[in-house]
Amino acid sequence: MTIYNLPRPLRVGFASNADTFARMADEEAIEALSSLGSFEHHLCDEPSSWDEAPPENSAAIDKLVAFASSLDALLVCHGSPRLTGAILDRLPNLKFIAEVEGDRFSQRIDVNAAAERGVTVVDTTNGSSYPVAEWALAMAMIGLRNAGALFRRMIDGEVLFQKWAERVADPGFNGELTGRSVGLIGAGYIGRRLIELLQPFQADIYAFDPYAPRVLADIYDITLTSLEQVMACDVVISLVPLTPETKGMVGEKELNLLRPRSVFVNVSRGAVVDQAALIRRLVRGDVVASLDVFDPEPLEADSPLRTMHNVFLTPHIAGVTAPCGPRFLTLAADEIARKFAGHRTRHDLVPRAGVKS
Repeated sequence: MTIYNLPRPLRVGFASNADTFARMADEEAIEALSSLGSFEHHLCDEPSSWDEAPPENSAAIDKLVAFASSLDALLVCHGSPRLTGAILDRLPNLKFIAEVEGDRFSQRIDVNAAAERGVTVVDTTNGSSYPVAEWALAMAMIGLRNAGALFRRMIDGEVLFQKWAERVADPGFNGELTGRSVGLIGAGYIGRRLIELLQPFQADIYAFDPYAPRVLADIYDITLTSLEQVMACDVVISLVPLTPETKGMVGEKELNLLRPRSVFVNVSRGAVVDQAALIRRLVRGDVVASLDVFDPEPLEADSPLRTMHNVFLTPHIAGVTAPCGPRFLTLAADEIARKFAGHRTRHDLVPRAGVKS
């Protein structure tokens, strides 16, 4: 973490459930937060969801307010009550909030209410962009070889050893990434990291992201284009967060644009894709899907996806690595230091138009 000149020692707190604290708060993370002044953890266990705000629990809220009443900065994660305007009114000393593991559209903080009260809000979930981008790349390569099907056949006891001519003719052995077209649905933290990882493959990269700055195309030498153009690439990778705008954005129409022998990868959220429509597209057998997320989760035991030989499945593990959790906290510590040293923070959550506080 960069060393900043702070005007005074800061009081920093972290509200989460026990599992989250155990996963994130390693020695390095605690040292980074403690170096700001003092650091304390508040144990809370409110219901947690990626998509919905925790229900109001007055007892849990009162305990959180008592814990945070003298804090300069508060980190929140799974287990924390939702920080509403009414709660922030009871925390006049609080100047900084970090959403540690939600996303840019987290329901755990009323960002509009915080902005109205002059409280800076950041999210550090870009800390998971490294493993998610790595896994997206791996799933693309697995899909291009349809390696999931080969794995299933081998563990079922089938002897697989083909002559060279047979291998070249087999679509499962005909999928190099080098020089292919790759389409990204979303060009945020994960998308930009993935673009960097794709550079050695000399791929033609296309991205659909209405919010991406145009300069991104020049910086990374990619093409910003429509969703329809992205869906027609050799490899299509979904990276967008789940919002009302993105829910179901990849539907029957979009999936029918997938070209034969292409690969569809989803490491974002299951509900971004119409799963029933995806199953219908996969039944045709001419495309491969590598899926880390589903709708609902966990994937139903009787889902057709479990038995398809043109599908590779993992149980929402893209961002689950040992270094990832502590990275969220060290990034938060760096953002706190930036804020109180008078510098601009890097990962601000901004008020959303049309959302009432």
